[in-house]
Amino acid sequence: MAMENDSSVTEFVFMGLTEQPELRLPLFFVFLLNYTATVMGNLSLMVLICLNSHLHNPMYFFLFNLSLVDFCYSFVCTPKMLMGFVSEKSIISYTGCMTQLFFFCFFVNSECYVLTAMAYDRYVAICKPLVYAILMSPRMCSLLMIGSYLMGFASAMAHTGCMIRLKFCDSNIINHYMCEIFPLLQLSCSSTYANELVSSLIACIVVIVSGLVILMSYASILLNVVQMSSATGWSKAMGTCGSHIITVSLFYGSGLLTYVKPASAESVDQGKFFSVFYTLMVPMLNPLIYSLRNKDVKLAAKRTMNRITI
Repeated sequence: MAMENDSSVTEFVFMGLTEQPELRLPLFFVFLLNYTATVMGNLSLMVLICLNSHLHNPMYFFLFNLSLVDFCYSFVCTPKMLMGFVSEKSIISYTGCMTQLFFFCFFVNSECYVLTAMAYDRYVAICKPLVYAILMSPRMCSLLMIGSYLMGFASAMAHTGCMIRLKFCDSNIINHYMCEIFPLLQLSCSSTYANELVSSLIACIVVIVSGLVILMSYASILLNVVQMSSATGWSKAMGTCGSHIITVSLFYGSGLLTYVKPASAESVDQGKFFSVFYTLMVPMLNPLIYSLRNKDVKLAAKRTMNRITI
């Protein structure tokens, strides 16, 4: 996609997370720690899954892809935000802004569909265990992930393509710490109707495809669990789903708090605050959630450490 800029604006300035100078240095160290934990946590989980053959199954294949998305996602906005804390002005070029927007949309939407595939995998494992190997074959798992990335790519192309067609001719100050859709729309001096329509359409698709599949999967799992007479079976079923439920709740919960709000100056600041959770906190917490609650991952970590030390 050629980024033809018909605007008089050639660069944007981020207002950042806070305008209070005394908070910038403490926040720099907090988010540097967050960034390091996100990169190391997701990278470690991917390495563990690759090195341990007992983790080579559909559940961990999807978890590997979730970690891959979070790992790549952490490079989209965090480095620029960290630079903004220690520099007088946080400036990004027009091309850089559109590139950041594309990858932001790509990874956020891809994560929605990866989480959907994980929910479907848990549904098949608990509700249809006898045909699990057939329904979740390597070919089907690969197709689900390819579909997830294609949906993410299509959404990112739609958002970025519509944004490139807008003209920015007045203010170039983005009330955010990254090139996000709605803060950019507020700066446009041309009609944003098409952008708002595309955003609503993509949100509807995510809710219908991703949201409904996740809800229906867990509704079926809940019904199946209620019918289980064995306490061991009930505990095992909830144990395999617990981590995913926490991850989905954090990701979708913070996303709803960010975007489902009244349009006002105060709500923009609240949106920035809540967006920190799904852009920075959720990618950091995912490896911890899946590691601390998962015996297989703990065993894989122990085996890997033994190989290194021996």
